Amino acid sequence: MEKKKNLKAVALKYEKIKDNAPKVVAKGQKKLAEKIIEIAKEHNIHIYQDSDLAELLYNLEIYEEIPEEFYRVVAEILAYVYKVNQSYKRSL
Repeated sequence: MEKKKNLKAVALKYEKIKDNAPKVVAKGQKKLAEKIIEIAKEHNIHIYQDSDLAELLYNLEIYEEIPEEFYRVVAEILAYVYKVNQSYKRSL
């Protein structure tokens, strides 16, 4: 994990039927970033660490959809998270 002074967290949400693209639903730095990560862990939400992407997404507003130029990288992350979640569900 990054040094705490630079820690940023961004939470994305995407509902296939409802949303055109993933959107930022939470973001924070330092203590707020730690809280976002803590809540994600409490709800078994997979955490993907990429400080460069987090920095870019952090500049978006809450409930703003990600720009088209982020679609590919975010789609790859969502596909990875979906695969991890499916593997986890099968192991239960």
